Amino acid sequence: MASLTPQKPNILFILTDDQGPWALAPAGNNEVITPNLTYLAQRSLLFENFFCTSPVCSPARASLLTGRIPSQHGVHDWIRQGNIIEDEEELDEETKCFRDGKCIEYLAGMPGYTDFLAANGYCCGLSGKWHLGDSRQPQKGFTYWQTVPYGGSSYFNAPVIRGGKVVHDPRYLTDVITENALQFLAEETPNGAPFYLGVHYTAPHSPWDWRQHPAELADLYRDCPFQTCPQEPIHPWQINSAPRGEGERRRELLTGYYAAITGVDFSLGRLLQRLEEMGVRQNTLVIFTSDNGMNMGHHGIWGKGNGTFPFNMYDTSVKVPFLVSPPGWDHPTRCGELVSQYDFLPTLLDYLGIPNPLAESLPGRSFAPLLRGEPLPEGSESVVVFDEYGPVRMIRTRHWKYVHRYPYGPNELYDLVNDPEERLNRITEPAQRKTIEDLKAELDDWFLRYADPAVDGTREAVTGKGQLELAGVWGRGQTAYADDWEYIDPQGNQLGKRRITAGVGKAGDP
Repeated sequence: MASLTPQKPNILFILTDDQGPWALAPAGNNEVITPNLTYLAQRSLLFENFFCTSPVCSPARASLLTGRIPSQHGVHDWIRQGNIIEDEEELDEETKCFRDGKCIEYLAGMPGYTDFLAANGYCCGLSGKWHLGDSRQPQKGFTYWQTVPYGGSSYFNAPVIRGGKVVHDPRYLTDVITENALQFLAEETPNGAPFYLGVHYTAPHSPWDWRQHPAELADLYRDCPFQTCPQEPIHPWQINSAPRGEGERRRELLTGYYAAITGVDFSLGRLLQRLEEMGVRQNTLVIFTSDNGMNMGHHGIWGKGNGTFPFNMYDTSVKVPFLVSPPGWDHPTRCGELVSQYDFLPTLLDYLGIPNPLAESLPGRSFAPLLRGEPLPEGSESVVVFDEYGPVRMIRTRHWKYVHRYPYGPNELYDLVNDPEERLNRITEPAQRKTIEDLKAELDDWFLRYADPAVDGTREAVTGKGQLELAGVWGRGQTAYADDWEYIDPQGNQLGKRRITAGVGKAGDP
């Protein structure tokens, strides 16, 4: 096959929120309705083993953008404070608890791939979720900046940033994000210059109540049996603050989750159509992915990595969909290589022919040859991926997954060849002692090489309840992480400070 790398292609980057690959029709889900993704997949590479760097939104997004792992960039939890400064009168009751009082640019001084794109002639636009701090201020090479102030919100009458102010837009949030993206394509792309457009949907993040979504989307799932979402006993570590339910409540939540995905799909169709109308689709690299995975009953969990406490590293939490349609690609291709979000920056720059001055300090490696229709160089295929969420770390090969929880455990070992659904923890088996020792040594060596001691996740008191400040401050008598929600397990054991009601759809919820 001839090289498929055009000169300075445009880039359309679609990022969803809380979507596992199991919720992707091209990957085999026959219940979710996504005709445009199915169409795109016929002209794409579908990566079957693409992993997030951390199974929660802000750390994963920071790693996608910078190529750094959380223990390099210091974002270890979803960003709860530092997003925006607001006056008290601007806030409604559900957002007052997230009143920041200050803005924090969490990635200040750390270049992202969009910085390199902008320096090489790209016009960069962002529409949708940022959630990396200081949401009003354009950052990282973006000149078009239409964001939402928090990590999550209601879908109707959602807070959005317009003209530097927070306003509440009555329309469906997915449509608002799409309209802003279409505006960028219509008004902000200079003639002759390539563009990068990041469209960051909050969907399918909670709230999942079907009333949060247009009736025409929810009605598509009126008779859906949701057999693609398992019904299992609630995991003993399930947090009490995550929306979940059985019977009719389960149906309502899954209806909202699937409806949100279909809403994104219909918006993708509008964006692809606009590219065709502009005559630039054949010179546009289209990427569809998500920030982290999601459990909707999988393993008895409702939520992602922080759907349990201690955090979990199941594949359903750490795997994300990754669909790439390079210019000129005209057939479906499945890729089984183990790749990670920390590989994205070196891959994109390599594909575009842009030098990567950070190559020696970053853990990722380029898989750009695959996007050109070429094989990876001999010996370069990764057989190991790593993940972290605060003091929880994972090393995964094709055969084994080892999860180490600092400082006290419990740890886990799964034989992925014979137990791909991760049902049997073999950590206590004497026969696996050598395997555990080897994996632990490789895990330690890798993080020793790349982690910055000043923001090393094993030294951060990450709770899953939100990051309040820059990492590295807790040892000085402060904490960078919230700890004001109490987790209560099904047996009533208290795992935190204060019990809260399982709020659905509050702005900023994890």
